[in-house]
Amino acid sequence: MAAEQTAPMTPRVAMTLAAIAATAATPRPSGETVPEQLNRVFLGITRQLADTDLATGADWSLRWLALAPDNANLAYLAADPSSSSFAVVLRGTVGNVTDLLEDLDVGTVVPFTAVGAPSAPVSVSQGAMAAFTQVLSMSSGGVTLVQALTEALAGAAQTPTVYVIGHSLGGCIATMVAPYLQARSWPGATPQFGLCTFAAPTAGGPDFADYVDSLPWIVNARYYNPYDVVPLAWTSLDDAEGWYPTPSGPAANDEVDAVISVIAGLPGPHPYAQPGQAVPLAIDYDRTHDPDFVKSSLADFLGQVAFQHANSTYLGLLGAPDVLAGPVVRALSTNSGEGGTALAVVGSGFGPGAAVDFGPVPGQDLAVSGDGLAISLHAPPGVGVVDVRVTTELGTSAAVPFGRFAYGGPPPVITTGLFPATGPEGTSVTVTGVNFGADAQVFFGTNPAASPQVQPPYEIVVDAPAPSTGFGRPSTVNVTVVSNGYSSPAGPANEFTYLKSSPES
Repeated sequence: MAAEQTAPMTPRVAMTLAAIAATAATPRPSGETVPEQLNRVFLGITRQLADTDLATGADWSLRWLALAPDNANLAYLAADPSSSSFAVVLRGTVGNVTDLLEDLDVGTVVPFTAVGAPSAPVSVSQGAMAAFTQVLSMSSGGVTLVQALTEALAGAAQTPTVYVIGHSLGGCIATMVAPYLQARSWPGATPQFGLCTFAAPTAGGPDFADYVDSLPWIVNARYYNPYDVVPLAWTSLDDAEGWYPTPSGPAANDEVDAVISVIAGLPGPHPYAQPGQAVPLAIDYDRTHDPDFVKSSLADFLGQVAFQHANSTYLGLLGAPDVLAGPVVRALSTNSGEGGTALAVVGSGFGPGAAVDFGPVPGQDLAVSGDGLAISLHAPPGVGVVDVRVTTELGTSAAVPFGRFAYGGPPPVITTGLFPATGPEGTSVTVTGVNFGADAQVFFGTNPAASPQVQPPYEIVVDAPAPSTGFGRPSTVNVTVVSNGYSSPAGPANEFTYLKSSPES
């Protein structure tokens, strides 16, 4: 896809810059220093910005990058010389949505004293203020964001424009960093400022929102997916208790309502408000949802929340190409052995320089296939059951069930599906998977299925036991196989939904 040429900054370009900030967001499992991770992030972001197929069209170049010592926040500065535009891009904590919201410490507010002189004190959450402080204190080679931007603006050929951008918690921090930067004096021509956020929770109260909106912006917009929980915090989070729309789902059950109610209550007596012009993104939910997370359970609801909040979903809703994907592990050629065992890791995105970790220990004698779909290697010395993960300059693969390696013991037990996945008590269910032993037991939620018919190593046939009943008991439960000392991991393929028996049964 060709780069956008109609304007120096469009929502598609801004969201692409925001998504690129998540490149190599977590440290390598075997450990790496902050400078080592920072160098990996630098290489990854530089590679993304050079990609002509992205909405950024290789027009932007990396000028500065800094990472917090605890990896909680990252910021980078990019420049587009052709339009004398600069982008300050912020990335917040990388974690699940619940952790993100709790990290904001919204039950306590503090004055936002870092800008100009508002007519009266304005309040922000203590967590947002801590993140803002860390971002402005971070340095790379002793150079802070303000120093890097000062140098960049001094060399601008014409009146420059500075856009402050972020997705999720990065967008929340952006609403604080942008007014801070605008209140400062800069060399040369006074720059214009723009503020673009995506999927951002609020940073402060109505007084803070009014203050931000009172400043002169060339753009002050917050883009949000109407089915994303995070932008509802902390103004209307309870609205999510009515999600997700039928027929796709998942509908919120009692567990979901309880979790949302607890999170919605975290601000206590403090009101919050969103700054910026609200721009809802058009979404056809029946087409734009994760079909793996559609059952009425807390796990599926949170899985759908994560999908609706993801960078890739926002890029898709804006009609922008997704950024380059990091490595993905799909399977190991063998899932058990000793140190020195020869095996292959199968997946995608395994480019030159890829590293493989067995838990906290690096793999040995790596050879990456020319197509980047496999890595042959030897297992390092180790103990226990570990996740095998691949790291490149674009990031680290997620831990997956088929990517586990057992030292000196039986291979991990994994379930892959249920047939059927719905039915009343007594339904005959075939559980498929790998490494089922003759001792296998099957549980529907916490209830054991009687007399499982085990056909090692791939199949078990059981009758669904009576479900747990009572207030708050979900109709959808995880089916777990216990065998050879393992219990199989939970996942959307292993959920069974109880249906009421027909009157004739």
